[in-house]
Amino acid sequence: MLKMGNTRPQRRRLLLVAFLLVTLIAAVESSRPAFACGGPEAAGMRFCNRDLPIKVRVRDLIGRLETEEKIRLLVNNAAPVPRLGIGGYEWWSEALHGISDTGPGVKFGGDFPGATSFPQVILAAASFNASLWERIGRVVSDEGRAMYNGGRAGLTFWSPNVNIYRDPRWGRGQETPGEDPILAGKYAAHYVRGLQQASGGRSGHLHLKVAACCKHYTAYDLDNWHGVDRFHFNAKVSKQDLEDTFEVPFKACVMEGKAASIMCSYNQVNGIPTCANPNLLLNTVRTQWGLNGYIVTDCDSIAVFYNDQHYTATPEDAVAIALKAGLDLDCGPFLAQYTGSAIQQGKVSISDVDNALSNTLTVQMRLGMFNGDPATQPYGNLGPKDVCSPAHQSLALEAARQGIVLLKNHRHALPLRPSTLRSVAVIGPNSDVTTTMIGNYAGNPCGYITPLQGINRYVRTVHQTGCINVSCFGPNQPIDSAVNAARQADAVIVLVGLDQSLEAETIDRDSLLLPGRQAELVQKAAAASSGGPVVVVLISGGSLDISFARDDPRVSAIVWAGYPGQSGGQAIADVVFGAYNPGGRLPMTWYPQAFADQVPMTEMGMRSDPARGYPGRSYRFYTGPVVYPFGHGLSYSKFSYSIAQAPATFAVRLSVGRQPAAANSTGSVRTVRVNHARCDDLIMPVHVDVTNLGDLDGVHTVLVFSRPPIGSERWVPQRNFYLVRCKDLEEGSVLPKKVQIPSFLKKYRVFQKTQYLHFLTYFCLKPNLPLHPVKGPNNCSPQRQLVAFEKVHVASGKTIRVKLGVDVCAGLSFADNHGTRRILIGDHNFEIGDLAHTVSLQVQREMIPDPV
Repeated sequence: MLKMGNTRPQRRRLLLVAFLLVTLIAAVESSRPAFACGGPEAAGMRFCNRDLPIKVRVRDLIGRLETEEKIRLLVNNAAPVPRLGIGGYEWWSEALHGISDTGPGVKFGGDFPGATSFPQVILAAASFNASLWERIGRVVSDEGRAMYNGGRAGLTFWSPNVNIYRDPRWGRGQETPGEDPILAGKYAAHYVRGLQQASGGRSGHLHLKVAACCKHYTAYDLDNWHGVDRFHFNAKVSKQDLEDTFEVPFKACVMEGKAASIMCSYNQVNGIPTCANPNLLLNTVRTQWGLNGYIVTDCDSIAVFYNDQHYTATPEDAVAIALKAGLDLDCGPFLAQYTGSAIQQGKVSISDVDNALSNTLTVQMRLGMFNGDPATQPYGNLGPKDVCSPAHQSLALEAARQGIVLLKNHRHALPLRPSTLRSVAVIGPNSDVTTTMIGNYAGNPCGYITPLQGINRYVRTVHQTGCINVSCFGPNQPIDSAVNAARQADAVIVLVGLDQSLEAETIDRDSLLLPGRQAELVQKAAAASSGGPVVVVLISGGSLDISFARDDPRVSAIVWAGYPGQSGGQAIADVVFGAYNPGGRLPMTWYPQAFADQVPMTEMGMRSDPARGYPGRSYRFYTGPVVYPFGHGLSYSKFSYSIAQAPATFAVRLSVGRQPAAANSTGSVRTVRVNHARCDDLIMPVHVDVTNLGDLDGVHTVLVFSRPPIGSERWVPQRNFYLVRCKDLEEGSVLPKKVQIPSFLKKYRVFQKTQYLHFLTYFCLKPNLPLHPVKGPNNCSPQRQLVAFEKVHVASGKTIRVKLGVDVCAGLSFADNHGTRRILIGDHNFEIGDLAHTVSLQVQREMIPDPV
């Protein structure tokens, strides 16, 4: 979403302010009712008849509107239509991790002074708990409906943000579920389901509690880096990366979550603004994925691609290209200003406008906004008592606990035992913070429990900040006072990290190191400690290169707490003192500073390219060193795994009449197109027994990863190569020299031929396995892929059976160079902790039955 500031042209700011003022004056003068179809005039208008199908109601309403009225409904602050009893409506409300007043649709005050503030999304994602995400969504929708009933919020919430966290420097990575597309897709679907709670209805138009919006579509993950900003950035993305990385969470949002809206982003993708791209909007989101809702711009996006990107010659051209691309609603004044003249010039037809309105009005109808008084409708009983309730605040605390990740625990220093501690030094710039804990896109919390307050509930503390602020820059930092406190205490807890002054919308980082002199504070406190435990707690959205602390034996433990929400201080203390056994896992790779020094944020490729020294991105493709890997997270207990049920072979059934791809004379195959497979039947059961061998009960995150078959495009050497059968080597050629064989290739023979400047590597595989030349690293399938996960509670000494399902079409496939998703046939190696299991995918074609 757009936050106005010095980065935007002054003229656009003035236009927007003027537009808002005009709309406000018109709204006041119209004396509009609080809701539509609530007066005596409703009886004569079919669009107010809730017994009619929504399509009929929408068609009737559009037929009654005049052209100018239609145009004024194309923007976020939709104008009233007094003659039809329709009030104005503000579409822009936010609910990223709780009801937020970032958008103008939410106004705290009166009976609604605040709302429950959950952990920022990146920490919620670290719980790897889909049911938790849905529960959070349900609570947020309760509070949203309650505030709507009280006239303090809209029902269209432009959340969640499901962009892939591609680069650790991105200031908005905190808003996302992380770097893994399957994790992000699961988060999107479950949070949206919790928000919307679709029910009833007919013809596919289910009633909605609130309407969610997944943003920012697509390949949006740069705000402002080294002079490149989101308003001018052209993301050059391969079809391959679009298909199996960037679009995955949006597809899940629409097809699994049934989201009512998608928001297009500011940036261009391969030279075309996303909000002007019919292939992305109309063809993909609307047609292929079947969006039953509206597509909205990020705020002022049409003006951005006209004024900043100079994509069209005139404003009317911009209007035309946006509407014809599939856009329905403009956050900003552009469509209200120029659609009329675009119609007059013949660049836009009334039917283009009607098509957009049919999508927005359909969502409003599904929300019950044309059903009269909200108090008489479902959820009409929700009110102030349902906001900041004890149950909601308890869930916010539980969500923070579940997400917190224990990164290091040297010699089992944690949990701390209060009975053995006379005092604890609590130091660091994030030691007694409030607003820092809720991150961005947050509202007014119900209240705060700071880290210092949480720790004080367990032990006596000595508090020193050690830094004036989180930047901790300059010579006048009170580090010595903090070090002195550390010297006198039995244990030290150092709370460092980031805040919204260093990572946020419009603010990308240059460095992955702790800011300013924070590392110095940690090192001096550890050195001064009397020998007791030194615990470093990191409060941040993005990852940090803290390898110095990881490798320092004087630093006993490291905890990442993300931005933990309103009760974050209590959650941190509960984990540190053992009231809660941590089970969070990192939803993103923690890179070393060298990555930021060498890799520009503008490089969009996910896959590595050794020929030019590019290491790739995310645990799926990155080939360089890490500080902490994706999925890392410790516990105070030790857990063991055993396979209870998992197939040794699994048949990939093809659609009737489909032939296996890349078949040879024996009928064996190498890949199968996903759109040729019967994906509804391809959920592989994997049941795992999890045993808690420790002394403490604990929640545990079970992660199932898969490595693709040997010989697939994943195994790409660092130079040009071909995959061939051994018998295809020319007779009489110089015998190739044998090279070192990796452990995963023990049962195969691997040769290297050295006659050429660029090595040709031969994989000599099983007989009759059909292979074809692979021309470069962009053919890689992921080197490792998360395919399933589950959160479970396991009591000490007990065993729990976890039943997981691996979606073969989603998890055991990859996209080729053309963006075609393919299932890899062969032996897939599953990894669950230190447990390994191999499943052989085979092809089974459905035969066409003989006629009777």
